[in-house]
Amino acid sequence: MAKTREIKKRIKAVGNIRRITKTMQMIATSKFAKAQQRAVATKPYTEGVFGLVTELAATAGNISHPLISGVGAKDKPELTLIITSDRGLCGPYNGAVLRVAMGHLRQQAGGVKGGTIELVGKKGAGFLKFNGVPVAKAHALGDKPTFEQVSALANEYMARFTAGEVAGVRVVYMRYVSAGRQVPEVLQLLPLKPPAKKGEAGEKQGFTAQYEFSPDAEALLDDLLPATVRATLFQCFNDAIVSEHVARMVAMKAATDNAGKMRKSLTRDYNRARQAQITTELTEIVSGAAALA
Repeated sequence: MAKTREIKKRIKAVGNIRRITKTMQMIATSKFAKAQQRAVATKPYTEGVFGLVTELAATAGNISHPLISGVGAKDKPELTLIITSDRGLCGPYNGAVLRVAMGHLRQQAGGVKGGTIELVGKKGAGFLKFNGVPVAKAHALGDKPTFEQVSALANEYMARFTAGEVAGVRVVYMRYVSAGRQVPEVLQLLPLKPPAKKGEAGEKQGFTAQYEFSPDAEALLDDLLPATVRATLFQCFNDAIVSEHVARMVAMKAATDNAGKMRKSLTRDYNRARQAQITTELTEIVSGAAALA
């Protein structure tokens, strides 16, 4: 009797867990659809403005800009922004991002403690604290960071970079490729990568558009380059958020399926235990009746 009661309690507990994971899966699916729409909608603009700036910088002649060439602060530390999640239960999402981040930090001149590290997300804070990695600043932007919040952060990075406080800015995040593929990546935000020269790395030489600048190229780049940095950083946040929702949706679906399988297995064990108990009771009844006869 005690065994069947124990199995029945476990069946009830597994059923409760399955209902919770199923609800979390549905919530993650709903959030994923909205986040995917945002990420996909902003990507064409980000790629378009970056391509435009690259092409203009290549055709404008010998024009130098601090956001492209830097200010020569090679002896200054590099700033690394790591984007993780605030909540768990999202499978390998945070682990993959943090592994890539630690690999990048170890490759720096001073190791993991040689650069300036800024963090987004509570899960990354616990991991870095456990590994003794100092965090200069933690940002709390939530699940839906606005463009104004990200622009303020990008403006701060550009100001520090042009002032020579940091040698560069890199972002470690989960890049969203598709619903079935997300890739942890280290993105060089500052300085912006200069355009490739004509004829390099197997690049095909062809027709190159010629532009007449009004106003001049320097004034245009003064407006377009900061806009490119802001849009790129905003795209990083959008990709990270939609990747988190995908990971949580997949993890909760797997948990729901496993809970269902466990419930079936426990139900089978319960039926067997109950059948054995009934058989034992019948045997006792028959034996007692035979003894009385």
